Amino acid sequence: MNFDAYARTGVDLVNARLDDLDDLRALFTEDHSWMSDEVVERDVAIFRRAQKRLRDVFEYGTSGRDAEAVTELNALLEAFPVQPRISGHDSSDWHMHVTSRGASVSAEYLAGAAWGLSVWLCEYGSARFGVCADERCGNVYLDTSSNCCRRFCSERCATRSHVAAHRARKRAAVGEQVTVAPQPTGGVESLSPVS
Repeated sequence: MNFDAYARTGVDLVNARLDDLDDLRALFTEDHSWMSDEVVERDVAIFRRAQKRLRDVFEYGTSGRDAEAVTELNALLEAFPVQPRISGHDSSDWHMHVTSRGASVSAEYLAGAAWGLSVWLCEYGSARFGVCADERCGNVYLDTSSNCCRRFCSERCATRSHVAAHRARKRAAVGEQVTVAPQPTGGVESLSPVS
């Protein structure tokens, strides 16, 4: 089983827009494309609740609350139990599924996501669960950096945040150069640059 791929399905779910059934269908990528045809309207509410709970796991991990992350993942594993089975058509196609045959789309997807994130936590620790530091984003990610120093979900968010910080520093520096200078004509003050 590719636990990293299962963990990434958890990330994809937390970062997904889930306004309606079409949004949920868009969540299913190549590996899960069959789910798009089988998902039903009631799955939307199940996925939304799981999305919130998985976001909590990332927020617990980011803030160093390991025990709470573990408690939530254990609850998700209980709600969406893993029942591994071998699937495929012949010896060149055998692969593992995380639930029994006939399980609902939500049971299949969420069992894999909870299992993958649980293995990830045991392997790397919950400090590797991240929430993007760009205030406008909020996406979650798995920190695969060598020294656990990642702060953003993507290069785009990192660049946007760094550019905004640079501009704020420039505005602050310009503001520091401006002082209040007395006017010789009756004490009215105005702003003028410092030489």
